[in-house]
Amino acid sequence: MSTDRTRPAGRRDQSGPRSAPGGPRPASNGPRPTPGGPRSVPPQRSRRLQPHRPLRPHQWFAERLLAVLSGQRPVHWMLGHTIGEAYDQLAELAPSTPLRATHGSRPVLRHCRGAQPATGVVEAFASIAAGDRVRAMAFRLEQGADQRWRCAAVELGGERLTAGAPGCR
Repeated sequence: MSTDRTRPAGRRDQSGPRSAPGGPRPASNGPRPTPGGPRSVPPQRSRRLQPHRPLRPHQWFAERLLAVLSGQRPVHWMLGHTIGEAYDQLAELAPSTPLRATHGSRPVLRHCRGAQPATGVVEAFASIAAGDRVRAMAFRLEQGADQRWRCAAVELGGERLTAGAPGCR
């Protein structure tokens, strides 16, 4: 049995434990590369270590609408995020799941862009792909006095979900 308690049992190499970057370095048996010298390698930045940029309101909302209209989430998930009759009309359309998966492929949000025609208003459009099919979705967000964004209107590939639209109850 080995008397070295820092080395796991069965380990045959002579190197000791390594420390985290920025901490004290264990002694090594070779010359250390000098900073900026020919042997130094610049650190690689991983994509997952880069800070994640938060979603804008229209991007966040497009994801939520997609989840409801594809049947992944229930309609009441949108209850506090709609105003006017938009929730009722969304409740009428959601059971038919117009954005449901086709041929086993789950729908995904391809692109989402928004424009701000007035303060507190965002009009956005998104393209949604499911297999070889691509659908369009447009929606309007309005910011309330409480600074929360809520959906006021939704259009989905020609099927209008806004209050007062032809064909709505």
